[in-house]
Amino acid sequence: MAPSFLYCLKLSRTTALYSQHRLLTTTRSLRNETLSVGTPAVQKKPIGGFRGGIVGFLFGFSLASSFAAYQLLDEYKQASAALQASVEELRRSTEQVTTQVRRIAAVERDLKALSDASASKDDTARVRGEMKKLLDGLHVEFLDLRTYAWGIQKDVHALAQKNSTSVRI
Repeated sequence: MAPSFLYCLKLSRTTALYSQHRLLTTTRSLRNETLSVGTPAVQKKPIGGFRGGIVGFLFGFSLASSFAAYQLLDEYKQASAALQASVEELRRSTEQVTTQVRRIAAVERDLKALSDASASKDDTARVRGEMKKLLDGLHVEFLDLRTYAWGIQKDVHALAQKNSTSVRI
């Protein structure tokens, strides 16, 4: 395979050399025309070590920067998802705290209503003093009533003894 490649390379060089030169002709029409044997082979400029190094560096740099951008984007997505989860958890916690605050406010309103409706120590002491006076008054009246009933009983007993000693006919 190598010998045929070299042969083709030699052949293309010779063809390129012949196609670059003009042939000498005596006729007017042939003088103006050039002989085209084929298209000239474009010679590649050899890429030197310096240019190859620059191309390699730029290729490596672009590959590394695209990989870094991909990693950065992936980390950004993960951080964004974590932040979103934290925000959602914070929202749920805030709702729970708000619910608890509402319950505490309702309990405080009920407690204030009960404390406004209930009696204080002074009110209870005043009512207790009035009840004692009332009970003392009732006790005095009961004793008066008992004395009055005892007097009636004495009178009835005295009348009963008078009636039992004398006989009436």
